[in-house]
Amino acid sequence: MKMHVFLHGTIFVYIDNGCYLIAVNFRMRFLLVYFCQGSKSYNVCAERRKKKKGKSNVIRKQPKILIAEDKDVSGGVIKNYLHNNGFAVLETPYKSVFHTYIKENNIDLVLFEFSCSTTNNVLTIVKRIRTLDKSLPIIMVTEDSSAENIIAALRIGIDDYFKHPVKKEDIIESIERCLSNKDAKKSSSRPAHQEAANKQKLIGISAAMESVRMNIKQMSKTDANVLITGETGTGKELVANLIHKNSSRAGKPFVCINCTAIPDHLLESELFGYEKGSFTGADALNAGKLQVADGGTVFLDEIGDMSLYHQAKILRTIESKEIQRVGGRHTIPLNIKIIAATNQDLEQMVAEGKFRKDLFYRLNVSNINLPSLRERKEDIPDLLHYFIGTLNNKYQKEIVGFTADTVKDLMHYNWPGNVREMKNILESSFMNFQTKWVTLTDLPENFRTKVIQSRILHYSEKDQLLNALVTTDWNKSKAAKQLNWSRMTVHRKVVKYQLHKMQNP
Repeated sequence: MKMHVFLHGTIFVYIDNGCYLIAVNFRMRFLLVYFCQGSKSYNVCAERRKKKKGKSNVIRKQPKILIAEDKDVSGGVIKNYLHNNGFAVLETPYKSVFHTYIKENNIDLVLFEFSCSTTNNVLTIVKRIRTLDKSLPIIMVTEDSSAENIIAALRIGIDDYFKHPVKKEDIIESIERCLSNKDAKKSSSRPAHQEAANKQKLIGISAAMESVRMNIKQMSKTDANVLITGETGTGKELVANLIHKNSSRAGKPFVCINCTAIPDHLLESELFGYEKGSFTGADALNAGKLQVADGGTVFLDEIGDMSLYHQAKILRTIESKEIQRVGGRHTIPLNIKIIAATNQDLEQMVAEGKFRKDLFYRLNVSNINLPSLRERKEDIPDLLHYFIGTLNNKYQKEIVGFTADTVKDLMHYNWPGNVREMKNILESSFMNFQTKWVTLTDLPENFRTKVIQSRILHYSEKDQLLNALVTTDWNKSKAAKQLNWSRMTVHRKVVKYQLHKMQNP
């Protein structure tokens, strides 16, 4: 006989001959006995369930259950059970179950229904989900009676495991129990600052974004200063916030200072504070942004725009870990982590004498370079989908997404303003979307023109010519101007490719 003790107070006893598997959880007060004899198998979770008679008093909105299957093991019985008991049910092949799919569809519980042949694949998917979401209830219904796989499933975080056929009462009670425990499980397992961090996320599965995520994880573990570089609109403030929210300083202030927005003559008093009466208008003591951030993180955005005078002040603060208010006589100790960001080439500015070399080295202890959107175009579909979902929630609409041709066009565009440009374009035009599926014609005209011009670069010569002729209503002079060709070249190629304007019937 073998005994295994896992997390959450659960003890598994497995008898070597394979006849019995017993799971006892003292905290949850339940006994699960998995009994195998010959070709018959039974799943009994009676002890905990018998204590619960009658229906739960918890009043819920219609919970959404996702049935993920490779095979309809129950012949639709489970789906009917759930419908008849007031659950909303979605169905999808088990291979389509990803964390993003679950979040986008607001799934409350996942029920995997599968045959023996796909057990390992399902367990792999569950493991992946569990790394991202510890609180999502997951139930398995399977033909697999292997004790080894039951242990593997429970070990990776399955909330309940049923051998087909399953009783209606058992599956409904299990779902109700999992849902009622879900909120408590979330609040007890995740601190408040981690909840806030999870609301902010980096979208994209490209290698470049995976590298950024790895850097955030590493830089959150230390108090070393961080320099974030990247073009405007790539998400530098978001990354800085994620570093803070995932660090030991998460419960303390995150203070953002835009070095460009604050006039140079006010920057010192804004950063370091001032004493009452230190200058005209200083009617009361002001602590300053750096002192407000004590114990937390200061984000110096667009540090490249800071004057050399204020660079020296910041350098002294970093080195001495103290500040002195304007008009003050005493220094004040300071405990902050500094994250700076810029869209400029600081090394080049150092060479030109526009940025202090010593400050650059102090800030550049750790560095994250954020890729432009044109460098990770494979993330564009995910970003479009994310923003549509966000705007649907904000404006109470039900836009499904972009047509395939529109997505293809938007992937041809280079997005000089990066993710911020995409967000602004979609938000400014979102309320004008009249259909469930967005096409290029639904977007602002000036933006649409840029996209069409970008698309031309990806076409063959014949396609480029035909597109220019169509968009200019076959005006060869305008088409030539759009293509940067001579009018004679356009005429010659129209003959070469035998292009003709379609006449309306």
